[in-house]
Amino acid sequence: MDSVTHVVMGAAIGEALLGKKLGNRALAWGALFGSLPDIDVLFGMVADTSWNLMLHRGITHSLLLWVVAVFGLSPWLAKLWKKDKVTRNQAAGFIAAAMGSHLLLDCLTTYGTKVFSPFSNYPVGFSCLFIIDPFVTLPLLVAVVWLAFLRKKDPKRQKLCRRGLMIPAIYIGVAVAAKFWVSSGFEADLQRRQVTLQRRMEAPTLFNILLWRSVVDRGDEFWIGYKSVFETPTTPVRWVVVPKGRESFALVAEMPEAKRVESFSNGWWIARPTAKGVWLADLRFGEMRGWERKTNVDLRPTFSWQLYKDADEDRLRRIQPSDRNAGEHLKRLAMRMFGNRADWEGNPRLTGNPGSLPEILEAVE
Repeated sequence: MDSVTHVVMGAAIGEALLGKKLGNRALAWGALFGSLPDIDVLFGMVADTSWNLMLHRGITHSLLLWVVAVFGLSPWLAKLWKKDKVTRNQAAGFIAAAMGSHLLLDCLTTYGTKVFSPFSNYPVGFSCLFIIDPFVTLPLLVAVVWLAFLRKKDPKRQKLCRRGLMIPAIYIGVAVAAKFWVSSGFEADLQRRQVTLQRRMEAPTLFNILLWRSVVDRGDEFWIGYKSVFETPTTPVRWVVVPKGRESFALVAEMPEAKRVESFSNGWWIARPTAKGVWLADLRFGEMRGWERKTNVDLRPTFSWQLYKDADEDRLRRIQPSDRNAGEHLKRLAMRMFGNRADWEGNPRLTGNPGSLPEILEAVE
């Protein structure tokens, strides 16, 4: 999740556990431990793009470091809070809960969190939440800001804190249920079509849990489709077929940067040739849509890179997604949540490859 969510979640947990003893210090220390795993952003300041992909949500987000922090820092915290009558076990529980909330929230997104590092680089990602979701963040933010202005002995503190934590907890539970619901619909549609596949994934779209996106891996191509929680399992899905581009990836397959993208994306990549190398995109994170021509819909992957074959430094460079059509995208996304398919679809074209014309894609009705 985003850094603000981790800060306010950690602060709220800190208040729930030790607010009666520490007051606003529980908020501050909870916020610190709730955001501590993101210390890996410091590595990104000195590492190149491809290494940053491997380091983020790596060892600092691991269960190993979590255990080390809990048992290594709890004696020091207990000593620091001795006058407040905080025991070592209470300090350990405080660290475990605040830091643990960070790992759990990150595992609920699509990005992938290497909680088993350094023993395994497998990225855990349950894809139940979008990486930024205001319905998780805002209740916590309001509660934490309000708590900061209340006295330590104010009886409202614990009640307000419980409510602030309860709302996102219920929301996350609904998100998990929504995923199971739409997943059954995607599966039913693929079975009806007798589609052979290697694997598939579902993830919520931008800022919500009402509209979900499925990506189906068929080996040499991906199918991308959308489904709302308000649609029945029998509602047909319109699939867009995106060729994987193995031939293009083969041009750079031996480059360390390409191997890191392949590992980071967990194989959900597509590749296209460019004048100076290869364009790579990770399909797990969705795409921005554009409707510059009435009959077409342009799909621009959110996560993509230009890999230069002959560059001297940082051969992998992130292509920042354009926000030119962001307002229109959000408006049509909201309409699609409630069943308006016509304004969301069109003749699909893949865009975002630098210096290349849009690629016409096949649609399966």
